[in-house]
Amino acid sequence: MRSARRRGPYGVKRAPYLFLVPATALFLLFFALPIGYAVWLSFRKVRVSGLGLGSGARTEVWAGLENYTGALSDSELLGGALRVLGYGCIVVPVMLGLALLFALMLDSERVRLAPFTRLAIFLPYAVPGVVAALLWGFLYLPDVSPFHFVLDELGLPRPDLLDGGPLYLALSNIAVWGGTGFNMIVIYTALRAVPAEVYEAAKLDGATPLQIALRIKIPMVAPSLVLTFFFSIIATLQVFNEPTTLKPLTNSVSTTWSPLMKVYQDAFGNGDIHAAAAQATLIALVTLVLSFGFLRATDRGTKRNAGRGGAR
Repeated sequence: MRSARRRGPYGVKRAPYLFLVPATALFLLFFALPIGYAVWLSFRKVRVSGLGLGSGARTEVWAGLENYTGALSDSELLGGALRVLGYGCIVVPVMLGLALLFALMLDSERVRLAPFTRLAIFLPYAVPGVVAALLWGFLYLPDVSPFHFVLDELGLPRPDLLDGGPLYLALSNIAVWGGTGFNMIVIYTALRAVPAEVYEAAKLDGATPLQIALRIKIPMVAPSLVLTFFFSIIATLQVFNEPTTLKPLTNSVSTTWSPLMKVYQDAFGNGDIHAAAAQATLIALVTLVLSFGFLRATDRGTKRNAGRGGAR
């Protein structure tokens, strides 16, 4: 009895750690180890002796920061980063603006068939990015698009959305169509969590629905807006599926249109896995720095506003 009592508390304290073992093993196997291996590869390179033929002609050696300096001076990688920046300037504000608008409309008492409307807006998010790009690519092609057929019947010119400048709008439309529903659900859930007494008090004070939306609803869901903005930034920096899928349909999308496409091309097209690892590491660092900086700035703003409210 004494030995059982002594073992009891120790076994209870140890039990939670045993439940963490499967999750920890999966995290190390599929997340931490691949990242560590990519970082290790980024500091290596292949040295070719002679013609590069035969055993021992190609050896892997230490490269130091050579791959990183090459990535930072790579015009194709920098060009892809600029294209993604322009792409993000379109996608993020439009997608979050529509998500906020739809969430406010669904939270309004005047909207009918709210469950069906909510499902219809969210449904595109369930469509895989590659499938969405194929669907929209079919609608963009001048020779097969039903919209272009209607324009021809009306005698209107057919715009080529897969050529030059309009390409940004075409790609942005796919991302907005697929991501608005998820962000809308996040914001709508936050709106439903606001106590009804807050709205009733505002109505008693004579506030109009527009004033309630602008002065009460939007400020109270600000944390959700920050969260959706954070997710949207990360998704924008990782854009890959849409331009890769549309590439066979147009010459305006190169194999290095985005940074991740450049990484893929160097790794599997050019066979330079070490340079690709350095580029991928830099992209991850930029994403981490931007995310951390944005969260810190948001946290400071929240504390500053809370301090002002307390002072009043």
